[in-house]
Amino acid sequence: MIRIGKKTVTAIIAQARKELPNEACGYLAAQDDRIARHYPMTNTDAAGDHFSMDPAEQFAAVKDMRERGLKLRAVYHSHPETPARPSAEDIRLAYDPNVSYVIISLADTEPTIDIKSFIIKDEQVSPEELKIEEEHK
Repeated sequence: MIRIGKKTVTAIIAQARKELPNEACGYLAAQDDRIARHYPMTNTDAAGDHFSMDPAEQFAAVKDMRERGLKLRAVYHSHPETPARPSAEDIRLAYDPNVSYVIISLADTEPTIDIKSFIIKDEQVSPEELKIEEEHK
């Protein structure tokens, strides 16, 4: 299960909208099994049907996570026009079975924005519970 705060969900949805018509992407980092920080990345492909993250941004995010005592928990990206489920390309490119893959679909409008999490291992996709929580004080 992924536990994520409402503010983080709001921020990644805002990023997804801002990046339209392209896919948005980034990392989610956790502390104590709860998402503590998100790291928006540049989609260097600048495409609406796939993404690649900027390697320098990835390196900087991982370095920041280490300095903060956080762990990479998930890769997220948006689907501007398709449902929140992994595409064939998403499955093929899911190299790390130790992280989750969170997808935000903008195919519909508020309040039906769909956000889902998946575990992808050996090209097998399993849904993962994603629990949106109030922020810690």
